[in-house]
Amino acid sequence: MNGRHTTSGLTRREMMKRSLAGAAGLALLDPLALLAEARAAAPPARSVIQIWMWGGPSHLDTFDPKPAAGPDYCGPLDKVIPTNVDGIQINAELPRLAQQADKYTIIRSMTHGSNSHETAAYLVQTGHMPGRLVFPCVGAVVALLKGEEHGYRGLVPPYIVLTRPQGRFSEAGFLGPRYKPFATGGDPARTPFAVEGLVAPGITDARQRSRRGLLHELDSLGRALPNSAPLQKLDACEEKAYDMMFGDARKLFDLTQEKNEVRDRYGRSTFGQSCLVARRLVEHGVPYVTINYPGWDTHKQHFEIMRRKLPELDQGMATLLQDLADRDLLSSTIVWWSGEFGRGPKVQWEPPWNGGRSHYGQCFSAVVAGGGFKGGRVVGASDETGSRVAERPVHPADLLGSIYLRLGIDPDGPLPNPRGLDVKVMPAPKGGGGRLHEIM
Repeated sequence: MNGRHTTSGLTRREMMKRSLAGAAGLALLDPLALLAEARAAAPPARSVIQIWMWGGPSHLDTFDPKPAAGPDYCGPLDKVIPTNVDGIQINAELPRLAQQADKYTIIRSMTHGSNSHETAAYLVQTGHMPGRLVFPCVGAVVALLKGEEHGYRGLVPPYIVLTRPQGRFSEAGFLGPRYKPFATGGDPARTPFAVEGLVAPGITDARQRSRRGLLHELDSLGRALPNSAPLQKLDACEEKAYDMMFGDARKLFDLTQEKNEVRDRYGRSTFGQSCLVARRLVEHGVPYVTINYPGWDTHKQHFEIMRRKLPELDQGMATLLQDLADRDLLSSTIVWWSGEFGRGPKVQWEPPWNGGRSHYGQCFSAVVAGGGFKGGRVVGASDETGSRVAERPVHPADLLGSIYLRLGIDPDGPLPNPRGLDVKVMPAPKGGGGRLHEIM
């Protein structure tokens, strides 16, 4: 043996070529193929928690501060703080989130150009331009492609909104009412959390069970036709409804099962407790949860409102990120923070606004965390006053397409629908920087 040949007469090089033949071998020889294979092998995200900042939050007062722009842009919220990631600063009103920056990416170059609530909400929630067809929002698409027809066997519907629907458009679009969200109603900061259809205010469980018993006593048709298929279906629906009212499904929304110190960490506000409910839901496999967080349409008294709202946001969202990480849920859960647009960078000091901020769709911010998105990053940049995108524009379809990719949904694939329409999940990319591969 001279060290070059095997006992069969083949050179070691030939043996390696043969053993590395096929896709796996090519991946080992080609670094780009190896990277693609690693991405494909990464487990997709299982759930999304969408923090919908209803009304549009100011990017300057949250994740894209501009202290050098002066009081006409910053007003009294002109201080920034460093985060736990070198080089990233956010508004000083968000100290808890500053300590979680290693878990999220800030997108400072979101843009779509619309200053109308309805149009902007539709764009950011669906990724499509308004037209003849009303497309479904992300939650409805996930309910379709990750719901019961694709193996979801959860205790509650696959698409939940805490606590009321967004209201700017039909969330289900042409998919139809089956894919509308289950909106809980009620207030999770109150005890009990009166989830619509599960907890009836002022009616005890004993009275609900008594009503059911009376219903069965009066059901002479059901007793006369015990083998009727239609009536059996009705019985199954009733059983499912009462299981939600009195079974494990109801317990998902029962925050009295959490320790008081946990509830205190989230904050006893409606938003803070909604974040805790969202964590409980994704912990039990619910694919899509929206926290509809109102109060950000601040045309007047903007800074007074921010002094109240920003600490509430800071406590609830920061605790959610940390809690998900501590429970090993962040890697499988995407947290997406955004409104339909930002607020006008230049403060409107004149009457009747007296220190308000207007709608602003030219440039705003979004945040993504978990589910395979990298943390401790910033994508894009705005100009010195936060008025225009300066680097790497990101359109709603770019962000939503990236979220779909991390969920294992092909954004370029067909979108099944009951109307038989020939449509795709996302429109073809047009301009901009494209999907967010740099943080996946």
